[in-house]
Amino acid sequence: MNEVIRIHTWPCSYYINSEKRWISGKLCLTPISVRFTADKSGEVLADFHLSGISEIKKESSNFIFSSLTVLEKSTKHWFSSLQPNRNVVFNILEHFWREQLLSSEGAAAGAICPQTSKGQELTGLLAGSQKRLEDTAKVLEHQGEQFDNIMKGLDKIESEMDVADRLLSELESPAWWPFGSKLLKGPLNIKPKEIPAVSDSGNKDGVILRIPVIITERTDSNVKPGKLALLASGLEISDSNSQLLHWFDKKDVDDVKVHTPYEISIRQRFIGKPDISYRLLSAKMPEAIPILEMQFSKKIQFMEDALAFAGARKTHQEDVGASIWQAATGLIGNIVQAGPTPSSSRGAGGSQQAQIQKQQQVVSESETQELKQILRKLKSLALETETELERQDEALDGITSSVDRATMNIDKQNRRMKKLT
Repeated sequence: MNEVIRIHTWPCSYYINSEKRWISGKLCLTPISVRFTADKSGEVLADFHLSGISEIKKESSNFIFSSLTVLEKSTKHWFSSLQPNRNVVFNILEHFWREQLLSSEGAAAGAICPQTSKGQELTGLLAGSQKRLEDTAKVLEHQGEQFDNIMKGLDKIESEMDVADRLLSELESPAWWPFGSKLLKGPLNIKPKEIPAVSDSGNKDGVILRIPVIITERTDSNVKPGKLALLASGLEISDSNSQLLHWFDKKDVDDVKVHTPYEISIRQRFIGKPDISYRLLSAKMPEAIPILEMQFSKKIQFMEDALAFAGARKTHQEDVGASIWQAATGLIGNIVQAGPTPSSSRGAGGSQQAQIQKQQQVVSESETQELKQILRKLKSLALETETELERQDEALDGITSSVDRATMNIDKQNRRMKKLT
C-alpha cells in the first residue's frame, strides 16, 4: 500500500551530472522513498529509499540559485527551482527522513508479519474490552444529552415563572394604583438564567498522543515544523519550541478531513470572520487517525486517497475482535496446560524444549504495534469518560439547584393565587 501512496509532489529541476544539465520534472515523496520523474520523457532519473539518505542540506548552485541537496550513500542529488519554495520541501523531506518512516512505520505497514497464537488472543481480548468501553461511552454521551435537555427545560420553567410573577404582581396591585396598566403594556424584561459553566479540566492534562507534524496555515508556502497533541478535551497545535499556536476545543471543531494516511486538515468555522484551518502532515499520522476517528466520529471525513487506508483498518479490527470469547478460552487453556514440567523430563530433553521455547516468539512485532494502538484507544476512551462524568456531575448539581428554585417559586405562586381567589 505504501508504494502507491504519494505523500507530496513538487515541480522542480534535477541536475544530471553526466550530461552537465538540468532537467525539469517532479519530485515525489512516498512513505519509503524519494523519486524524480522527468516531465518530457517520463523517465525516473532518481529513486532512492529514505533509509539510504545520510544528509539533506540547503545549498546554492553556482553561488546564485537556491538548491536542495540529498546525499544518498556516495551520490549527491541536486534539486532546484522547487515550488512553492525550497523551505517547504526541505521541512517535509527532513521530517520524514528523521522519523525514519521506512524502518518504523513503513516496515510495519508494508509487510504482513506472521501472527502468533498468544498475540492474537491478547489482541482479541483488548479489542473486546475496547468495544465494550465504546458502547459504555455512547450510553454515557446519550445520558449527558438528556441532562442538557433537562437543564433547558428547567431554564424555560424559570423564565415562565418570572412572567407569572409579574402578572400576579399586576393582579395584586389595588385598582387605584396608577401604574398598574403600565406594567401590562411595557415589555417583559426577563433576565436570562445563567447556565452553570463546566470547568475545562483536563485541557492541558490527559495527553493521549503527541506527534511531530509539519504545519501548513492558509497558504502552502507557509510551512513550519511543530507538534500535535491529542487530548480528551480537544486538540493542541504548537510550534517546534512548544509555544501554543492554537487550541481546538472538542466541541468547536467543525470538520476533520483525512487527505492521506499521513495528512489531515482541521477547521473551525466562524460567521463574519475567516475560518481557522490547519493542515498537518506527519510520518506518525497513522497512529493519530484512529483516535481522531473515535473523538470526532460525526465530523471526520476520509478523502479518496485515504478511503483504502480506513477500509483496510476497519476490516482488520472486525476480524480481530470477532472471536474474543474463543481467544479468552484458548488463553486460559494454554495457561492451564503450561504447568510445571515433571522432574523426569528434565535433562537433555528438557534443555532442548527450553531452547525451542526461547526460539519461538511469543508476540510478533506487528501484534505489539497493534496492542499499543488498542491500549492508546483505551486510554483515550477512559480519559473521555472521566471528562464526561465530571461534566455530568456539575450538570447534576445545576439541575438540583434549579429544581429547588423552581419548587420554591411554584409554591410561592400557588400561595399568591390562593389569596387572590
